[in-house]
Amino acid sequence: MALLERAQQLAAQGHDVIHLEVGEPDFETPAPVLEAIAAATRDRGTGYTPAAGLPALRQAIADDYRERFAANVSPAQIVVTPGASGALQLALAALINPGDGVLLSDPGYPCNRQFVNLVGGKPQPLVLKADNHFTLTASELLGAWQPDTRLAMVASPDNPTGNMLSLDTLQAMAEGAVQQGGLLLVDEIYQGLCYRGPAQSVLSRTDQVLVINSFSKYFCMTGWRLGWLVAPEPLVPAIERLAQNLFLAPSTPAQYGALAALQEPSLTILEQRHQLFARRRQCLLNGLAHLKLPVVSKADGAFYVYVDVSDWTNDSFAFCADLLEKEKVAMTPGLDFGDGHDHHRYVRLAYTCAESRLVDALHRLGHYLESL
Repeated sequence: MALLERAQQLAAQGHDVIHLEVGEPDFETPAPVLEAIAAATRDRGTGYTPAAGLPALRQAIADDYRERFAANVSPAQIVVTPGASGALQLALAALINPGDGVLLSDPGYPCNRQFVNLVGGKPQPLVLKADNHFTLTASELLGAWQPDTRLAMVASPDNPTGNMLSLDTLQAMAEGAVQQGGLLLVDEIYQGLCYRGPAQSVLSRTDQVLVINSFSKYFCMTGWRLGWLVAPEPLVPAIERLAQNLFLAPSTPAQYGALAALQEPSLTILEQRHQLFARRRQCLLNGLAHLKLPVVSKADGAFYVYVDVSDWTNDSFAFCADLLEKEKVAMTPGLDFGDGHDHHRYVRLAYTCAESRLVDALHRLGHYLESL
């Protein structure tokens, strides 16, 4: 956040800052979604919906799982939430009592451990290794299970590495967690943004799992703050009561927009953008290879690459700060994503800007490296 604030200051001063630190799509919300939101605010009112979301939206999400991912999900398993963050809070509040352990990947999404702390849980970092591309295996996850572990949280594709877990691995993790007396929570918010195979969901293999998702990333609706949680049906009444008390309801206009996001012509627009992300990804991978900056993750999904800069620095935060000042390129240091994986060696780059801007950023980065 300190680097982001400085990048914004430099931009306000008139500098041309290239933002590779921002974890949100640069595309606007698709026009059909905006039109649906405008129609909803004009014609349907803006009062509360049920706490678990519009029945029509819960049904549409269930239909999408069946049609795109071959997953048999009941609308009764789905709770629509204020962003994926709302889904995480509800899942943890429903499952975690003070002192319960929660296994978390390191590197991983930085807010996860804060959500665990919020409900009195105990984060249990699972440090991943660069020599395995920071990819978690089922045996590693289940081998790290402790007597007080109640939940394990994984992501596919993940932030910051863009790695994906196979369906076989996710199924083994989910079944193993149940055998240990706990559950697996899978973050699928970058679902749809994958580049070496079709999008997938663990729900196509098992329903004994919790899944969070969002309309922010693939659907380009970050500011509308809408996500959802899929849970085993016996847990849903408790989750719904928590939603009633914590949030009352998700955003009504955003829910009507989400209905349009799950239909044509929005899906065609989103798939075109997915292909643009794929081109950007390849552009960035090619450029980093030319600069001899190793990408240590597989980067199969999302819109991130995780890069080892240890040949140039022993402090990636200082590296990012200096690069920003001298070349006006903003990146995210590994410090954000955990403290047990030699974070000082790594930076995350997000390809959330036009390909021409990526080319310019690579040129500036090369100029900076030549000056060291």
